[in-house]
Amino acid sequence: MQQYVDQDDFIFHFAAQSLVRKSYKEPINTFTTNAIGTANLLEAIRSLDNECMVVIITTDKVYENLEQDYPYKESDKLGGFDPYSSSKACAEIIAASYKRSFLNPDDFEKHKKSISTARSGNVIGGGDRCKDRIIPDMIKALEAGQPLQVRNPASVRPWQHVLEPLGGYLLLGAKQKEDPIKFADSFNFGPAIDDNLSVEGLVDIALKSWGSGSYEKPDTSDDPHEAKLLKLDISKARLGLDWEPRFTSEMAITKTMEWYKNAVSSEREYTLNQIKTYFE
Repeated sequence: MQQYVDQDDFIFHFAAQSLVRKSYKEPINTFTTNAIGTANLLEAIRSLDNECMVVIITTDKVYENLEQDYPYKESDKLGGFDPYSSSKACAEIIAASYKRSFLNPDDFEKHKKSISTARSGNVIGGGDRCKDRIIPDMIKALEAGQPLQVRNPASVRPWQHVLEPLGGYLLLGAKQKEDPIKFADSFNFGPAIDDNLSVEGLVDIALKSWGSGSYEKPDTSDDPHEAKLLKLDISKARLGLDWEPRFTSEMAITKTMEWYKNAVSSEREYTLNQIKTYFE
């Protein structure tokens, strides 16, 4: 793997098996990809001679979710019920182990490596085609003229547009370049604490933006466990990185639906325009 990373000054580690329901069907693949894959990357980075800033992307689901109305902070206990959540918590633990054992921030002048982890809320945005994700499932149902099957309408999530955390990751990498010791840390990226929506709330806004459609709740008695309540505390990113979400949850949902509705003729052009508008 070293041949792919030996010239890079920045590494953003996104590679993952990222679907909760798929992780129940393929737990070994999920742990191999998310945990061992992270270890393999860090082992390759260890052998580099050049200075390198590393941002490892995990998830909001790395926390031991107690299903309480409490926004999780970076210092809270890691855990995870399902294989996906657990595998990402493993990635966090592996990153922390490599930092302590081999790439300690206090020894940066010797090894020249700075490692941070980024934990993001539920990301939505144009171009997502993954199975068992609420927006892609909705688009498929709308295009087929069928009602959307909403498994957990009351579940609450920290929804955010994909451009929000991406901007945060780039900012974190830049901050590490400025101060590789201080910013070799973990950061949450998500919506404002009073801007978390239920799945049903997201669906209502999305269908209104689309202009048509309906939904129904199927029988979920045999479905695998999924968390009902999850919130993130983003104070650390706000204060430490001067990062702030630019979209409300409603804006994020509306921008996402606009992409699927209008980007048919030119996905690349429409995507670039959305990126430009966001950063302006």
